[in-house]
Amino acid sequence: MLAVNYSTIRNNLKNYCDKATDDYETVIVTRKDEKNVVIMSLEKYNALIKAARNAEYLDMIDASMEQAKQGKVVVKTIEELEKMADE
Repeated sequence: MLAVNYSTIRNNLKNYCDKATDDYETVIVTRKDEKNVVIMSLEKYNALIKAARNAEYLDMIDASMEQAKQGKVVVKTIEELEKMADE
């Protein structure tokens, strides 16, 4: 991970974009008043988003399993489910 000030990025943007895409480097652009930003490859960004979504799904599964352990379930027969689908 690199931390670079705004002026340096502005003067060398291509080089830092290449570091992000070619070397999978994360570049933190430091700015006044802590308004920092991050430059990373789209591939790395997409991987982070996918991991976050997976974590959300795992949390939902954990919550469902806990509800089942506590007996908070509704039991339906196939016939009841089919009837609900027809409504």
